[in-house]
Amino acid sequence: MTEEYGHIDNLNDEELVSLAQQGDTDAMLCLLSRYKKNVLMKARGYFLVGAEQDDLVQEGMIGLVKAIRDYLPDRNASFAVFSDLCIKRQMITAIKTASRLKHTPLNNYISLNRPYHFEGEEGERTLIDVLKSESIGPEDEALDRESIRNIESYYQKTLSKLEKDVLRLFLQGKSYQDIAIELNRHTKAVDNALQRIRKKTREYLLSQIDE
Repeated sequence: MTEEYGHIDNLNDEELVSLAQQGDTDAMLCLLSRYKKNVLMKARGYFLVGAEQDDLVQEGMIGLVKAIRDYLPDRNASFAVFSDLCIKRQMITAIKTASRLKHTPLNNYISLNRPYHFEGEEGERTLIDVLKSESIGPEDEALDRESIRNIESYYQKTLSKLEKDVLRLFLQGKSYQDIAIELNRHTKAVDNALQRIRKKTREYLLSQIDE
């Protein structure tokens, strides 16, 4: 089926979607490969209460498959925009479901994809964006300034220098191995630091709800 279009890697997203919706496996695999990095970066950008990054990657890929299945070119949105929304929605639905199944009082996730200012440094890094309301959708990810200051202050007070360094490099998309090499640490130390960050984050969220 792809012969009439030429080499499959040269096709644009919409052409590939059309073929995939007609049952072309090569087109489907090409789209999954093309957008996997986007899924990985989104999964890396969410710390989840009670779930792992690999789980979010799987959910993101499910969202991508749904986007390929449901995309209509007359929606006045590119496939890139539509798939981005589907991937995020699938991940956030998984987060909320995991929260309910674990009987936690939280239906929260932490987005790590916004500018974030560290005290004593010029410029901004990625902002820790805490969303607390179950009703907040993936298209509405704004925090008020007070919440931003609170989470910034909390991290400044509670994260060690190693944890800040690990978090900064992690948000840049670096692997555990790359972080370990740059910081001259074992990968286990990197993993432990990230687990401590997650634990402190959960404690912060619980403290905000208890207040």
